[in-house]
Amino acid sequence: MSAAVEILSEVITDQGMIATDRLAEVLRVTKTELAMATGLSRDAVSKQTRLRSRHTQARLRDTVEIINRVTPWTGSVGRAFAWFRSQPLPSFGDKTAEDLVKEGRVQAVKDYLSRIAEGGYA
Repeated sequence: MSAAVEILSEVITDQGMIATDRLAEVLRVTKTELAMATGLSRDAVSKQTRLRSRHTQARLRDTVEIINRVTPWTGSVGRAFAWFRSQPLPSFGDKTAEDLVKEGRVQAVKDYLSRIAEGGYA
């Protein structure tokens, strides 16, 4: 089983939702730190009604997908999350993946990672 599938299976519920408590545990952060890293409010990652919203789940799923994509390159989920939060991306004026996700530019990050995976330039 690949690392990406393994991580996703650890944080997804039987109902197909991202469980923030599990995700925070896998990333070794608090729910408040998880909210900050994904650009969501603390309520969005802790209150059930907000957690179930399409917007919240999409943002969490996108974050997990990006971390999954870079985990094989970085060697661990912890390093992948550190990359997500702190690695400046030259193609985006040295913004991080975290910055771009917060701006709603998830597809730009995914496209960037696809270019890198195919041997393209950053």
